[in-house]
Amino acid sequence: MLYQISHSTTYTYSDPVILQPHLIRLRPRSDGWQSLKLFSMQVMPIPIAQSELSDLDGNTLIKVWFSPELTGSLTVQIVSQTQTHQANPFNYLLEPWAMSLPIDYPTSLFKQLQPYLGATDAIALQLAYEIAERSSNQVTQFLYELTQQIYTNCEYVIRETGNPYPPGLTWTQKKGSCRDLTVLFIEVCRSIGLAARFVSGYQEGDEDHPDRHLHAWAEVYLPGAGWRGYDPTHGLAVSDRHIAVAASAIPEYAAPIVGKVTRSGGVQSTMDYTLQIQRIADLM
Repeated sequence: MLYQISHSTTYTYSDPVILQPHLIRLRPRSDGWQSLKLFSMQVMPIPIAQSELSDLDGNTLIKVWFSPELTGSLTVQIVSQTQTHQANPFNYLLEPWAMSLPIDYPTSLFKQLQPYLGATDAIALQLAYEIAERSSNQVTQFLYELTQQIYTNCEYVIRETGNPYPPGLTWTQKKGSCRDLTVLFIEVCRSIGLAARFVSGYQEGDEDHPDRHLHAWAEVYLPGAGWRGYDPTHGLAVSDRHIAVAASAIPEYAAPIVGKVTRSGGVQSTMDYTLQIQRIADLM
């Protein structure tokens, strides 16, 4: 499917500020799952310079820096077109040794996956063992059961800003934003020895509800299949209706816009945004 995304974000400050360099992670990635066809970005105030860079996770970031002049706002406007390719999220063949839990990773692969492994939340660990027993320790069934468990038991709430809640808190309260539910999913996977990472991006959404928001989901590394997406907010495996922007073992490193401002004294900011996600066929 071919999607066009128009995404504008404006930060308004209570007092004029000087903008420090900002990192922008809003360029959709290009890989075997999706191809970036068009991308343009406008920033106001106009930066004095900008550069593209790749981070440790292979994400494309745009760094912008500004003249030392006072401003009352910052606006980042993105227009992109992305072609998604994978209609069938289960088109893979797992390695025979990776079909049951716990996975006995080869030493070299285990070293590579270290940033995406390891968990400390006791509530997530208990949930992992319960689902593993129910799924007879089968990897794909475990992931299906976990996705459905979060989807059917947790209320989805919109929370525009702030770091994800601790996974144990999300499961105890049985509600959270998409990033809260994603962090819970990741922690449960890691508790049982499945490498998982956080993904930010866009999802097609419901045509009957025009409101759109940045979205978050998880990717699990499955030997023989590579990184495979699971969306506990919508209760499904990720296919061609998600557009990934950035992925990281640490959710904060997938944040869409990061930067600081300087000001003598305290300053408050508010964020407003508009987001449109449309299939190209719907635009013709």
